[in-house]
Amino acid sequence: MRVLLTSWGSRGDVEPLAGLAVELRESGAEVLVCAPPDEDFGALMARVGVPLVPLGPTVRSVVAGTEPPSAEDAFRLAPALVAARFDTLTAAAEGCDVLLATGLLPAGARDVAEKLGIRYVYACFHIFGLPSRRFRPGGLPGMPTPRDETDNQVLWEKHAQGMNALYGEALNSHRAAIGLPPVDNVRDHVYTDRPWLAADATLCPSQGMTDLDVLQTGAWILPDDRPLPDGLEAFLDAGAPPVYVGFGSMAAHAPKDIARVAVEANRAQGRRVLIARGWADLAPIDDADDCFVVGEVNQQKLFRRVAAVVHHGGAGTTATAARAGAPQVVVPQIGDQPYWAARVAELGIGVAHEGRTPTFDSLSAALTTALTPEIRARAKAVAGTIRTDGATVAAKLLLEAAGREVPPVSG
Repeated sequence: MRVLLTSWGSRGDVEPLAGLAVELRESGAEVLVCAPPDEDFGALMARVGVPLVPLGPTVRSVVAGTEPPSAEDAFRLAPALVAARFDTLTAAAEGCDVLLATGLLPAGARDVAEKLGIRYVYACFHIFGLPSRRFRPGGLPGMPTPRDETDNQVLWEKHAQGMNALYGEALNSHRAAIGLPPVDNVRDHVYTDRPWLAADATLCPSQGMTDLDVLQTGAWILPDDRPLPDGLEAFLDAGAPPVYVGFGSMAAHAPKDIARVAVEANRAQGRRVLIARGWADLAPIDDADDCFVVGEVNQQKLFRRVAAVVHHGGAGTTATAARAGAPQVVVPQIGDQPYWAARVAELGIGVAHEGRTPTFDSLSAALTTALTPEIRARAKAVAGTIRTDGATVAAKLLLEAAGREVPPVSG
């Protein structure tokens, strides 16, 4: 059996595919991953021995400028990614039994699968983008959500129109070129009637939350047994657990002066700081020994040894911190990040920072709350409820979708 997994987006959109690929391979399937050609993702797939087929431009080239991508950038990127999917996936999916797509709206993936006559699955890592009468959609580039409209159904219809504006012309042009009829609702066409949700049910409950028939598998976790670097081990051993501060791939979106604010706020409380460099290239404000900088690192191991995790609210970071039982301070910037911040607060495992740019006072207040014994106890309790078999569940379902018998999933 041959499976093609594809995504375009940040590490949080790509690493889950590595976790799923490992499970599929252990079940005897041959797996390919089509993802952005960023060096980070190439190293990730090489670490688990899964072939990476480059798809589209690097993510860094799109998001790592001095300013966030503009609406004009989005209207250039959307059709470029559609074209890249028709080109790259058509070749990569040859001989495959199933194609699973996720990440930034993968318009073009279902169409390639349709042309080749193979099974297509759409998966997402949160419910934020799924149509719902219970919450409003997020804004699209150049098309902010109308604040005076209160009918969520109307807003989601406008959201679909916005998706059509971004992707419709390119998608239908490529469909016509391979003899397929046009689609009139790109979003719903991509999502299908039964999208898969690769998120933990404790952190992201889906029952009754969307208008779609969601199949929730649990999060696709790539187990990480890499040791921590010697220098980091020495820093951790040299004093009380530090507060981790990192904003992942939030380059242009990282809060202004976040490293300075974080260091000063933690020092005022007698806390050491661990800064994750990330794509924003965060750096210490001086050479004092109470601050240490790390690059790409085993967060699963590291987060079990920190006092708290200050981060942007990406799905992956939120889940990893929650599994580790680490209190969180979430400073959401874009997309689904406000959703994860709200969930952290609702679960009582941390604090949702109000506003995208922390000040000394606001971050100090958030840390004061997050570092209480009550929050830590609650974070530890919730950690024990989070399942780790999501990739196993999804692998079994994919194998079943291709008509192959698989052993039952335990647990």
